[in-house]
Amino acid sequence: QDPPAFTVRPKEEYFQEVGRELVIPCAAHGDPQPTITWLKVGSVGKSSAQVDGNSSLVLHPLIKEQHGVWECTATNRVASVTTATSVHVLGTSPHAVTNVSVLPLLLAANISWEPGFDGGYFQRFSVWYTPLVKHPPRAHHDWVSLSVPAGAQHLLVENLQPDTSYQFSVLAQNKLGSGPFSQIVTSVPRGFPVTTVPPEPPAMTVHVFLSPPRALRANETVRGVLLRWDPPAPSPVALSGYALELRQDKGGWEVLERSIPATDTQVLVPGLIKDAFYEFRLVAFAGSYISDPSNTVNVSTAGMEVYPSRTQLPELLPQPVLAGVIGGICFLSVAVIFSTMAACIMNRRRAARVRKRRQDPPLVFSP
Repeated sequence: QDPPAFTVRPKEEYFQEVGRELVIPCAAHGDPQPTITWLKVGSVGKSSAQVDGNSSLVLHPLIKEQHGVWECTATNRVASVTTATSVHVLGTSPHAVTNVSVLPLLLAANISWEPGFDGGYFQRFSVWYTPLVKHPPRAHHDWVSLSVPAGAQHLLVENLQPDTSYQFSVLAQNKLGSGPFSQIVTSVPRGFPVTTVPPEPPAMTVHVFLSPPRALRANETVRGVLLRWDPPAPSPVALSGYALELRQDKGGWEVLERSIPATDTQVLVPGLIKDAFYEFRLVAFAGSYISDPSNTVNVSTAGMEVYPSRTQLPELLPQPVLAGVIGGICFLSVAVIFSTMAACIMNRRRAARVRKRRQDPPLVFSP
């Protein structure tokens, strides 16, 4: 009997665009013949991996969630051996940043992090923070956001209130959209030394239940997908607005629009990808209170006419060329007007001379 030994090992890294097929080989021999299994490192529950007859890993179609490290394990009664490879899924929004840390300073805090995979495009970051009041909010609505300079992996947040708990999170974005928020980190900035005073008795906390938007529904229009809903049930606090979340093909939930006015009960979603499956849900927020998500509506764009989210004229005709065309048209229009006026004036003068000649008596010469 012999332990398993790999005859075919996968490469260290694979790069493939989202939606395409990726086949990663792996084979081994031994006595008895070993069994080949594949597992994504860090996955919870059963992964969506498929294995063909040659024990190769088949990822089709490739999705964003399959990005990461995959392990091929060969096992028989004697032993188990494992080899690993990294899969990089291109053409997606960025992955969440990791290892977010907050260093409390005097009326400030220094936030640092490690970037996640950029999805194949340049990514930029923003730091989001909010004071911790009443109860921790569930989402990143009404938070303050600060842009991070390009290439930086840390940011100093200043002008914070002393001895107040703050929540911090980091968001990555690229040309395809925003990735998920990082984990939330709570920290208390340091304040100036003060004389210790007896603490005040805790104030009574009033818990307000904000019901979610009701009866969310979707209709296909010539301009995109129109979402309609009914407002939440009345609550003691005034409604501030709504936030729309979506996820594509059973992926992670992402914020699509975070500033829908409280008076609106519909929103148009253009620019969806053809032949894709979308899920939408809505949350309401009033001050620091966040409702539970509404019911989820499913939208499939299979065979559906999909319109871009913005006009394509600037791409087809650059602004300098467009300005030149408009200027030329205006110049020609003015020239035509002046030419027409000049012709009318000349015709009137010529007609006046003809009438004058007809009215003057003819000259008679005596013999």
